[in-house]
Order: sequence, then structure tokens, then C-alpha cells
Amino acid sequence: MTYSIVALCPETGHRGIAVASRFFAAGAIVPYIRGGRAAVASQAFINPLWGMEAAELCAAGEPGEAVIADLVARDAGSEHRQIHLIDADGAIAAHTGASCVDWAGHVSAPGVSVAGNMLAGPQVVEAVRDAFLAASGPLAERMMTAMEAGEAAGGDKRGTQSAGLRLHRSEDYPWFDLRADDHPDPLAEIRRLYAVAHERFIHFAESMGTRANFSGAIDRAPMDKAIAEAEAARIARGEPSRSFARERG
Repeated sequence: MTYSIVALCPETGHRGIAVASRFFAAGAIVPYIRGGRAAVASQAFINPLWGMEAAELCAAGEPGEAVIADLVARDAGSEHRQIHLIDADGAIAAHTGASCVDWAGHVSAPGVSVAGNMLAGPQVVEAVRDAFLAASGPLAERMMTAMEAGEAAGGDKRGTQSAGLRLHRSEDYPWFDLRADDHPDPLAEIRRLYAVAHERFIHFAESMGTRANFSGAIDRAPMDKAIAEAEAARIARGEPSRSFARERG
């Protein structure tokens, strides 16, 4: 049904989650992140309260293993649930219920957890983990590369429909929250949206308020300059805009 990656960048503290599924809008209900403190993916026969509660408790400093144990103990449907997370201390915890549809399971390495259910086989999560560890560059790009490797290894055994990529810096609002809710090639669509975000959005996002600077940057000149420079560089590389945005008139 779904596979996802939860990842932490040790250099920046950024946390991200990417998901793909033969299910509508998986990016809306699987990932839960609380700033630079917790990242949780809740999936399978999903209970959204698992993701919400786990993110809040882990962000407050509760160990991920204890949080998951509490969720399992309270939920009569726990054997149908799957969850994996990276808590505030960077520790990984996961649960795959015995009634999750085969193939279902999870793997991890320092800074990365991968889990899935209703997959073509264990090679899917292994491919995601291994590709992430082998990749370089920004966290979001490493996660996209990893998810594409999982798809190449068989992905969701039913097919494809949706994907999502959410990344947080230190704030509770996302730096990226990209979704392809119903698409013939959802991971490729996430790639396109990521490219579009780099045309204008990320330069605007640099101006947004933070805990340390509530007002953010209110001088538009640096943002406009960065957008112009990015556009000039894209044109110099011979790359057309991948945005569907059009001017009126």
C-alpha cells in the first residue's frame, strides 16, 4: 500500500519524510513533523492519531520506543498499523503490526528509517535505505533519489497513485510540503514540483518568520534579487521553466 522514508540530516538538523502509495493523497495523512525535534510516518490501515500524538510526544522529549509502545497498548487495531519515527534524540523506533498486508516491514540505518506495507518485497525498503545512504546533496534530493530506487525495486505491489515530500528546518511549519495526490507518475511529479519550488518559492521562504526572528525579512529586494539570479542561471543552463504558471493578458 505505502512505503516511506523518515530522515534526519546530522549537519543541519533538518528532518524530512517522503512517501509513495497506490492510495489517494498519502502525503496528506502519512507524514508528521515537529520542527527540528521529531519526524513520524504513520501508515498501513492508518490511524492519524498515531502520527499526531507521536510527533507531539517525541518533540517534547519522550523516547520514540516508549511512545510507540503506548500507542500499541491503547489501540485495538494496532496489529493493522505501521509507524516509524526519528525522535528528538535522533533515535529510530518502528512498529509493523502482524496484520499489515505482505510484504510489510521496516529497516533503518543511522539517520534514516524506511518502512512499507503491501510492497513487492523486502527489496523495496532495502533499496530505499541503500540509495539514501549512497546519495549526496541536500536532504530532500537524497530522499527523492531513495524513493525512486524503491519504485524501481517494485514499490507498492498494486501500482502508483500518490506521493509526498515534506521537509522541516527548525520550525513547525514545513520548508517544503510537496504532494502529488492523484498522478500517473507521482514521484516524477514531486521532482517537477521540487524544481519549480527552486525557481521562486525557496527564495520567498527564506523571508518567513522563525522562532528566533518573528517578523522574518520584510525587505523584498534581496528576495527579488535571488529570484532574478536563479532565473538567469536556469536560462544560462538552457533549462526551461517547469512551472505551469502563466501571466494574464
